[in-house]
Amino acid sequence: MESNQSNDNYHLFSFNGDGLELFKIQIVNWLLTLITFGFYYPWAKAASLKYNYQKTIFSGSPFIFHGTGKEMFKGFLKLVGIIVVFYAAIGILSLLGSRIFMVIGMIVLYAGILFAIPFAVHGSLRYRTSRSSWRGIHFGYRGERRSLAVLFLKGILLSIITLGIYGAWFITDLRRYIIKHIRFGNLTFEYTGQGGDFFWLRLTGGFLSIITGGIYLPWFVVDLYNYFLENIKVTQNGKPLVFENNMSGGSLWGLLIVNFLITICTLGLASPWAQVRTFKYIAQHIWVEGEFDANALEQTEEAYKDATGEDLADYLDINLI
Repeated sequence: MESNQSNDNYHLFSFNGDGLELFKIQIVNWLLTLITFGFYYPWAKAASLKYNYQKTIFSGSPFIFHGTGKEMFKGFLKLVGIIVVFYAAIGILSLLGSRIFMVIGMIVLYAGILFAIPFAVHGSLRYRTSRSSWRGIHFGYRGERRSLAVLFLKGILLSIITLGIYGAWFITDLRRYIIKHIRFGNLTFEYTGQGGDFFWLRLTGGFLSIITGGIYLPWFVVDLYNYFLENIKVTQNGKPLVFENNMSGGSLWGLLIVNFLITICTLGLASPWAQVRTFKYIAQHIWVEGEFDANALEQTEEAYKDATGEDLADYLDINLI
């Protein structure tokens, strides 16, 4: 799409952030997080999310993040408590001196991390969607923790047994479950991707990236991105809305090269500018096609302010939204 103006059938995204503005926010966040020994992190994250949301525009209106540092700090304290108890138990087992107790400790450690992931994913989805809105309408996530945990643990087990081959089906099933349970007004969401298609896409793209010494990687990323968007089906009052994008491997390659150079040459100080360039690139190359009626949206979701899952997802380095 050449224009940044939406019409009745084409609804565009844009990102109006500025590298200098984001740099100022991040500098303050870094300094306050450092001098508070990390305790300022929840407020730092909230500030960054609020900025990035407000600068992301869809069909002429910005997204809003309503989460607060206080909410995230409460989740942060719960997470610290869980981690302290968990590692204390591991330490006690290790201090017993017996090799078998050390083995048990390691098993408990990895099992704990494994079981924590679906909890983190579920909690983060509930919190982040509930605290995100567009034109006053909040998003929501109605998945069940137990169902997600069963799906996740089954996928992990089968992926291990098949030496990773089942991973494509596992990721597809996870996406299908999550997207199906996302809510936004009277919109319904569905993911129609298939594990077999995703498997061959990853296999061929990974192979070409390896034999080209990484040169093909941007084209591989674009293929993955296209496949994901093409299989998200959104419906409003029986009318389909379709995600479209015109990214290309060549343009993505140029973006990555410039971002790498400006970040390396400035010893990381220009990372906010690289981040802004990335967000603008994505927004400029994606749009929604169909008869979308923003005025027909009605609030259907309740507020959810427990950010424990959000903080745990951060701790485990799980990026969802």
